Amino acid sequence: MTAQDSKLGDTDDKIFVGKGDEQAWLTLALANRHGLVTGATGTGKTVTLQVMAEGFARAGVPVFAADIKGDLSGISEIGVPADFILKRATEMGLTFQPDHFSTVFWDVFGEQGHPVRATVTEMGPLLLARMLDLNDVQEGVLNVAFRVADDAGLTLIDMKDLRALLDAIVPDTGKKGADAEESPLADVKKAAQGFGNVTKATVGTIQRQLLVLENQGGTKFFGEPALTLKDFMKTDRDGRGMVNILVADKLLQNPRLYATFLLWMLSELFEELPEAGDLPKPKLVFFFDEAHLLFNDAPKALMDKIEQVVRLIRSKGVGVYFVTQNPIDVPDRVLGQLGNRVQHALRAFTPRDQKAVAAAAQTFRPNPKLDTAKVIMELGKGEALVSFLEGNGTPAMVERVMIRPPSARIGPITPDERKAIMAASPVKGKYDTAVDAESAYEILQKRIAGTAVTVDGPAGASGGGILGQIGSIVGTIFGTNVKRGRLSAGQVIARDVTRSVTNQVIGGMAANIGKSVGGQLGGSIGRTLVRGALGGLLRR
Repeated sequence: MTAQDSKLGDTDDKIFVGKGDEQAWLTLALANRHGLVTGATGTGKTVTLQVMAEGFARAGVPVFAADIKGDLSGISEIGVPADFILKRATEMGLTFQPDHFSTVFWDVFGEQGHPVRATVTEMGPLLLARMLDLNDVQEGVLNVAFRVADDAGLTLIDMKDLRALLDAIVPDTGKKGADAEESPLADVKKAAQGFGNVTKATVGTIQRQLLVLENQGGTKFFGEPALTLKDFMKTDRDGRGMVNILVADKLLQNPRLYATFLLWMLSELFEELPEAGDLPKPKLVFFFDEAHLLFNDAPKALMDKIEQVVRLIRSKGVGVYFVTQNPIDVPDRVLGQLGNRVQHALRAFTPRDQKAVAAAAQTFRPNPKLDTAKVIMELGKGEALVSFLEGNGTPAMVERVMIRPPSARIGPITPDERKAIMAASPVKGKYDTAVDAESAYEILQKRIAGTAVTVDGPAGASGGGILGQIGSIVGTIFGTNVKRGRLSAGQVIARDVTRSVTNQVIGGMAANIGKSVGGQLGGSIGRTLVRGALGGLLRR
């Protein structure tokens, strides 16, 4: 090791990861060729991930990492010079310098980080079908729903939009007389049937799967403001890359949501970023912990998409690093794209374990000095077999090394420390409050209610029955039954004053309607009528 490297280990173009008989360097210009970190539980994968994340951040490369156990959050706090850290640093010829890194916490549930949201449209039918565990027929109906929404200009933002759309495309099965009124959504139903047979039973199954996702908290993921991925790709005032940590301990309770969310992120990056070619360093590095969840039971169409994204996102300047226990967790077609490898210890207690050890050994470029398969089972905590890409893009011979100690804290931070970091976050306030804009649900409800709040025909005649007439009268009195747009100062004041009054009056009517119809069903009908009749007025 040169004098230049004796303090931090890193240089302008390389990250120092570990040392054995030889030094292990990760070349920044080749870091977007992706990588794999594997090893049994408790062998040091998280520390290796932290060391690599710190190296990228020092080099000015933003990092996104999923934090399954909460241990990675310590990267945001100053490192503690514990005895074992000082000992390892001294043995490796390093001068330990405590450090910390600018960190932004994210959380799909909005509890331990900024909320992460996407719209249903952005997610798309393929990934949504994966999330809902739909079969081919059900996925086909979901594709029909998305196509109908596109053609009809129905924006799909949150779960209630998707539910309303699915209800709208269900065909009318009852017999009607010649003088029966046509459904206000007849054109939507006809358009859906034009793409294939959409049955009530299939739509019902999809709706039930949506309920399962909602019960697991997935409904919080869909909405606005949707995540702007460029907020991940920032540097701090010192020019270091921001470390974005996804709090995933609760998210992992729904593995399908976790895997689909991370794949959505990769897909969005792939679609949004321009071609960059070979750069001196990546634009962003993405660490995917518990990576096997991405591939479990994945249908062929999804596997094709995963392979495409992993293969091509390199040219966008993004490096992807999968973290899992066994190399065999990753399909061969994806494994072949992962050029930078770190292998911690594996234990061969079962035939499957023995197969994993053999597979791991075969993925490395052989070193005549090492029996790779044997060494994998002998590695101690913090030790690893490492093979990074060399200057010409070929893997270096595998080396047994001790991973360098991180500069930041090892282990989780306290709730108070997290609050302080959140309070100083560069995206504070941008995503913290959900916004419910007018979208497919509201549009379809208006059509069902006959757009009761608008005035049609002579002498102020209006549709929508008694609620429509009341809504029309209220709108006429206060001047708010005009098209959606800028209101006068007087109308704004009138709107704010009348909201509470109108809610009380019409709410009481809805309650009476509910009582007359009877029970929970009546209450539901009453609430639906009110939403349809006054939705446009009260959302102004």
